Parts: sequence; C-alpha cells; structure tokens
Amino acid sequence: MSYPDPQFCNLAIVDDDEAVRVGLRSLLRSYGYAANAYDSALALLASGSLGDYHCIITDLQMPGMSGVELLEQLRRDGNQLPLILMTAFPEPALRKRALSSGASCFLSKPFEANELLRCLSQASGSFPTNDKE
Repeated sequence: MSYPDPQFCNLAIVDDDEAVRVGLRSLLRSYGYAANAYDSALALLASGSLGDYHCIITDLQMPGMSGVELLEQLRRDGNQLPLILMTAFPEPALRKRALSSGASCFLSKPFEANELLRCLSQASGSFPTNDKE
C-alpha cells in the first residue's frame, strides 16, 4: 500500500484531549507529515486555515461541535476536504452517520499507526490540489 507523500500532505488534528493531540501530531511527524493541532472543531473553523490542509483527523465526541457535526458543516459549506473520524466509542449508528455524511475513514481508538496510514492513503484520492505553487 502506498501512503501520501508527506511533502504534499498537510494535516489538521482536532481533539479536545491534549495528550491525544500531542501524541498524534508526534506520530504523524515521525512519518514526515506536517500537522497542526486544534482543541476543538470551532477552533479549527475560526482559524481561517482550512484551505491549508489536505485532510482533517478529528475526534468524534468533543464539546461544542462533534467531529460528525464538523463534517456535516463542511459539506453544507461545499467543502469536500477529506475527514478521518476517530472515537473511543464506535457505536454502529455513529459510524453509519459519519460514513454516509462523507467521512473518508472511521477509526476506533486505540488504533495502530498503520491503520491511520491506511486511512490517509484511502483519503488521499480526494486530497485537494495545492494551487498556491
């Protein structure tokens, strides 16, 4: 399986748990990926930097706006940015809602690094092109 080239893959991590944000960012950086972390979906949206990312990796359950609500908001706004959802509570109804709303992948915590890389590979087919170059 081939993984997206880290040189052309900028990721946003959204999780209300600081330890998860730090750990996931560190893991992705160890594979050469650039990643910025946000403590909430609202913080990501307020950053004004959605256009800088190729993919969002977000927790499902967060205060303010859940990962699925973030996904649904992006789609309502016409934004097709790939989004990978992760959760420690993988309920079938939430999984179905996430995937039917357009999530690229649904990960159950804890997960192995290769599972995340597989999801990135799966999502990379719909990465936006970088027109800034």
